[in-house]
Amino acid sequence: MNERNLLIVSTSTVHGKPYLSYCEETIKSFFEGAKEVIFIPYARPGGISHDEYTAIAAKKFNELGFKMRGLHEFEDPKSALAVASGVFTGGGNTFVLLDQLQKLGLIETIKTRVSEGMKYMGTSAGSNITGLTINTTNDMPIAHPETLDALALVPFNLNPHYLDPDPTSKHMGETRETRIKEFHTYNNQIVVGLREGSWLRVEGEYIRLEGPLSARIFEQGKAPYELTPEDDFNFLLK
Repeated sequence: MNERNLLIVSTSTVHGKPYLSYCEETIKSFFEGAKEVIFIPYARPGGISHDEYTAIAAKKFNELGFKMRGLHEFEDPKSALAVASGVFTGGGNTFVLLDQLQKLGLIETIKTRVSEGMKYMGTSAGSNITGLTINTTNDMPIAHPETLDALALVPFNLNPHYLDPDPTSKHMGETRETRIKEFHTYNNQIVVGLREGSWLRVEGEYIRLEGPLSARIFEQGKAPYELTPEDDFNFLLK
């Protein structure tokens, strides 16, 4: 039986609010009972170092009452994850993140530990890798993972930071919806467009959308549609 316990968050920061402040009560509840939360800093937003990134996350988690260390601080990352009660993977560049996890041989370790009940929280890139592949990330491929296959903690793909088309914009590039439509000409997995300020909560075979916004659901061969936090999302896990 899959004991997965996931918090898949679109973004760490919403406009005008401090880091993780908009979902801090959810984080406190999610990690309740965890002696220490391990931070995975490998996505390196803006190219910052692992130490710099860990310091940002640890400051917030310390305020919420949790001890935190970066996974890069452990001599043996696999052993650290083998006994971890909770993990938070921060956002940044999804390709860089996946590449580092692959090089360190941590993909199967994380998948196994999550199936055993280790709590996993991701934001942005850290949420992208919970899906089947990272093909629906918004990031530039500045690193080249061996494969684009991700953790497959859920049987669909994510598009965090999902943006709706702006009819007043003079931007002539493709919209997120157009990009996902392109993806579906070659791939058939569902894609969840997760807007900033929203998150998915997964407990075993149950999943729900939380936050104030709806999510946009993309299925191959169908028109995109909206689901609200009041709707049933469990079909995504079938």
